[in-house]
Amino acid sequence: MKKLILLFFFAIGLNSAHAECGVNGMQFFPKKTNISLNSMFIIQGYYMSEKTINSFKNRTAYLQSKKGELVKLNLVEILKGQMSLTQAIFKPAKQLKPNTIYFLKYSKQTERETEEMTQWNTETNQNEKVYWKTTNKNSAELLNPNLKIKYQKTEVREYGCGPAANAIFNVTNKSDSEIWYKTEMVDLNTNQKTVFYIKEWDGKLNVGHGMCSGAFTFTKLGKYKVRFTPMNTDGKSLNTTKWINFESPFKNDKSSS
Repeated sequence: MKKLILLFFFAIGLNSAHAECGVNGMQFFPKKTNISLNSMFIIQGYYMSEKTINSFKNRTAYLQSKKGELVKLNLVEILKGQMSLTQAIFKPAKQLKPNTIYFLKYSKQTERETEEMTQWNTETNQNEKVYWKTTNKNSAELLNPNLKIKYQKTEVREYGCGPAANAIFNVTNKSDSEIWYKTEMVDLNTNQKTVFYIKEWDGKLNVGHGMCSGAFTFTKLGKYKVRFTPMNTDGKSLNTTKWINFESPFKNDKSSS
């Protein structure tokens, strides 16, 4: 595998189907630049970048304004995916200032971490430093209470570095605001529970992994159940769904026989 920075072609937990696996990579949420004054934040690391995520147990992340003002980000939890993916969830120690641009900053920040704290701007076609701009609103838009999540199918796709395997769920009646889905999956054979925040991709939730990484993995004949708690970027959530049972995507996949 070529040692390239991983190009994520997925939101949280989605597969990197058309990318070559790299040795490290980061993602930062919210994905939308404009945020409320009480937004939460997710920092996600792949493979070698998981070391950065785990280090937040003993170091601090901040938001820094252009004037140099620092706002500490309190660590809420660190969630470990099952395949080379880890994420940290943060909440600001105090309300952010309105109409202010904030950049991400770590204590004892390394040169490599500084290089990773960038993201692609589709409008300018350039890599730029990770930042968010607050509005003058205390809260993000509330989610549509009629949001529905329905199981569609399981799927396995073969790629150069390995298979992408997912249980796929359709999302309907969603709002235009950014939605995070707290996803809890239980292996019914071992009773092992894995929790991870994922985002939808093209109106669907992919519970599983790509060819290189992912929040959830499956055994050949495994049986699983999953439930979702949709939430906005402030952490205000809808009711958790009922458990949905499904079988391993590999069960009927001939290529994995």
